[in-house]
Amino acid sequence: MFNLTPAAKNILIINGILFLLTNQDVIEFLGMRYILSENFKPFQMLTYMWVHANFTHLFSNMFAVLVFAPILEKVWGSKKFFVFYLLTGIGAGILYCGINFIETYKFEKETENYVSNPSPEKFRKLILDNAPEYYNQLYEFIIDYSDNPENINYIEESKISASKLFAFKSDIPMVGASGAVFGILLAFAMLFPNMQLMLLFPPIPVKAKYLVLVYGIYELWSELNRIPGDNVAHLAHLGGMLIAYIILRYWKNKHGTYY
Repeated sequence: MFNLTPAAKNILIINGILFLLTNQDVIEFLGMRYILSENFKPFQMLTYMWVHANFTHLFSNMFAVLVFAPILEKVWGSKKFFVFYLLTGIGAGILYCGINFIETYKFEKETENYVSNPSPEKFRKLILDNAPEYYNQLYEFIIDYSDNPENINYIEESKISASKLFAFKSDIPMVGASGAVFGILLAFAMLFPNMQLMLLFPPIPVKAKYLVLVYGIYELWSELNRIPGDNVAHLAHLGGMLIAYIILRYWKNKHGTYY
């Protein structure tokens, strides 16, 4: 059914083997961290894209590789395709790392400012601005703290909660090949914009350029309107698409084609 090419097959095999060997310690070691974290290592910008959090995460990424990668590899050749895959994955990781640094550093400074000058309203704002997914869990405490703003126990507990929440959120490792996969999708749409693809749900045909455009818009909307509990690295997805676009435009300017 699927005519696998060498690089695509190797990507599937490597990801599959690593998934079988992956436990939480592997994710903690190879996943990409906040660059000021004591657990950050430069090699994580490469290794993060080869490990996955669960089977669904792995399947969704590798299914896209299975479907789209062989077609691109036949056009570019195995070496060029694999370099493209690595560059989009690493580039997406670097872009995500930079934006994550800005957001996390802001959270860190706001936490430090809160600890030095606490109040119920500042605590509420700190949570809503930086960790809204935990607001419901802290709601009763916030209400009690607001009713007793001078209570030393509430003040100290709020400081501890703020510091622990920052420490936890700032050190969650990012894993997965999604950045490289979204790079593949963008490249496919640029090389074969009018190719008809059959959706699974609903089972209707759609041109590649429209499908990828909708994906891109959805990722951007999801990042700008992030709902509590959404742990997807939408910025890494968008970063993969951006890096892919830059690479393809470079090839177009240099060789006159996207290949």
